[in-house]
Amino acid sequence: MTELNQTDSVIYELIQKETERQENEIELIASENYTSKAVMEAAWSILTNKYSEGYPGKRYYAGQKYIDKIEQIAIDRAKQLFDAEHVNVQPLSGSPANLAVYLGLLKPGDTVLGLSLDQWGHLSHGHPLNFSWLLYDIVPYHLDKETWKIDMEEVEKLALKHKPAMILAWFSAYSQNVDWKKFRTIADKVGAILMADIAHIAWLIAWKILENPVPICDVVTTTTHKTLRGPRWAIIMCKEKYAKQIDRAVFPGVQWWPHENLIAGKAVAFAEALKPEFHNYTKQVIKNAQTLAEWLKLNWFEIVSWWTTNHLMLVDVFSSLWVTGKEAEKALEIVWLSTNKNMIPYDKRKPMDPSWIRLWTPAATTRWMKEQEMKVIANIFTKTLKAVQEVKWYNSNPEDKSDMEIFNEPNLIKKLEELRQEVLELCKKFPIYK
Repeated sequence: MTELNQTDSVIYELIQKETERQENEIELIASENYTSKAVMEAAWSILTNKYSEGYPGKRYYAGQKYIDKIEQIAIDRAKQLFDAEHVNVQPLSGSPANLAVYLGLLKPGDTVLGLSLDQWGHLSHGHPLNFSWLLYDIVPYHLDKETWKIDMEEVEKLALKHKPAMILAWFSAYSQNVDWKKFRTIADKVGAILMADIAHIAWLIAWKILENPVPICDVVTTTTHKTLRGPRWAIIMCKEKYAKQIDRAVFPGVQWWPHENLIAGKAVAFAEALKPEFHNYTKQVIKNAQTLAEWLKLNWFEIVSWWTTNHLMLVDVFSSLWVTGKEAEKALEIVWLSTNKNMIPYDKRKPMDPSWIRLWTPAATTRWMKEQEMKVIANIFTKTLKAVQEVKWYNSNPEDKSDMEIFNEPNLIKKLEELRQEVLELCKKFPIYK
């Protein structure tokens, strides 16, 4: 980036610092991953200069000869990857993709049945400040309190009672398989459109490690950056009979000009995901997630559902150590383990300082860390939070609410610095970009 360095050294330096941060931290935040250099080169390419309002073969600007080919390749690769009848690769991100589906297939005021927001539902599926809540009648369903699995009996009862126009199947922190066929049966009983958002599990579906909902559902959305390792973007897949409605909702309904540089990045990511090497990667992610969960359990942490069948898990840090989610996230960030605090259904603590931490393994696996490294990470995770616990016990009642002043304690600072060096040594063995 010599030109950038000469033109704007301030931004250049910040990008260099962020590059260093990513290389030296282990990314465990559930939604972040690393693209390949090839994806970044396509996404940063000269294609950023081009307006391409419309669709391949039906543009409103001239000079689309190569743009059309690139976008069509992205469409064809996504179809192959997910066995989709129709794909729109233009949505700017997950929420605009979901907005387009709502606008294309529903009328304002229609009833939508979706997972409750406080039980791992998504903002675009019913938050009071979101378009979904403002424009549609949202009816929430929930998880079973004992199994932490979707209460399909409640889903069916609510569907029969409210006769929704659409049923949503989407989960931001769900660590179990989803019964897509049961959702289909319920939707058919009430004549509802069935929509799935597979942003967190798209890669597992692409390689048939989890059941593919695309042939089962009427419409499916996904982001492309989480597990597909593409640019921060999204796609919509649907039955052919809904193709015109979806395309019109994306353009001109929600957005005008697609960013063809990022569509090219998606095309590259889809090609990578179709290779056998990506299948090996997906299998290793599952092994890593299950190893990490097992070692955390051995360290006396509770895992939601006590197991994971995919790539993520939620870890109870409060019940076992009296460390809050906010404190845990801060301490782990100091030692260069990037995580995020997360509520679980029926959590008694507040959303900004819950009892749980959400973890996942795709990014660490992209660096080709394996089971042995997951054991190391679990032990560093445990030692970090125990160090926080010790300071809390020494300074105050461990049941006190989060007190971030503990991070000024010299003994804790020293211990966290030592653990940071352990993370740094591990990262040096597994660079992101060799």
